[in-house]
Amino acid sequence: MADQPTTAEPVRARFSPRKKQQISRGIQYAILVVALVAVALYADWGSLAENFAKVQVAEQALPDLFTIALRNTIIYAAGGFLFAFVLGLVLALMRLSQVKPYRWISLLYIEVFRGLPALLIFLMITFLPLALPGFEVPFGTYGQGILGLGLVGAAYQAEVFRAGLQAVPKGQTEAARSLGMSATRAQITVVIPQAVRMVIPPTTNQFVSLLKDSSLVLFLGVSGEYVELAKFGNDLASQYANATPIMVAGVTYLIVTIPLGYLASRLEGRKGRNR
Repeated sequence: MADQPTTAEPVRARFSPRKKQQISRGIQYAILVVALVAVALYADWGSLAENFAKVQVAEQALPDLFTIALRNTIIYAAGGFLFAFVLGLVLALMRLSQVKPYRWISLLYIEVFRGLPALLIFLMITFLPLALPGFEVPFGTYGQGILGLGLVGAAYQAEVFRAGLQAVPKGQTEAARSLGMSATRAQITVVIPQAVRMVIPPTTNQFVSLLKDSSLVLFLGVSGEYVELAKFGNDLASQYANATPIMVAGVTYLIVTIPLGYLASRLEGRKGRNR
């Protein structure tokens, strides 16, 4: 009696790990299909189309959607990116400097601006004229948006550059010094160009992040010819009491960000193959 196998053992032995995986995957697919069918049956598609995809309202967004809102979004993002690129490189060099005060200043900046919400930075910028009477950010509203994006982006870009600078083999610097170059010249002509090439993929992702963060410009109280996509969609949605403009603005963001994200992935893949 004790030597007879139980009925459970043959059942378990009947299914190999691969078979179990196939059964598990089939169950997951079945659950997904049931969920999709439930959504298709119970969703009020007419109401959704009326409130989120009304063609007549979407038409009202043209051509200002591209000539004003998208143009301004790109201006804010590109300007903030250039600001962050330059300041981030300076901060990275300070972070790796032999001079301790430089390292402390850089570390403090990076930790503060990475720790604070970006929205809070934009709100602080709106109070600059009160804190500094007579001070005006150059280029007006565009300058304020670029400043906010640049200050936040620089903290993240600095860490990207620091990783790139540290990835450059020290032998490159030593070879440049052996040719009679000063430490500064070796850094500028040998190390930094190599580091910049190394960080192109994450830098592209950083630009995509700034492009999306440009929506925070609306908290600066922009209006008229200075609105970006998020503000433009929100104003038009309030005007027509319909969410279609917000959806249109979202699709416009995707038209720009998805290709850039794909480009960053391709660059990252190419970088990995070249190693």
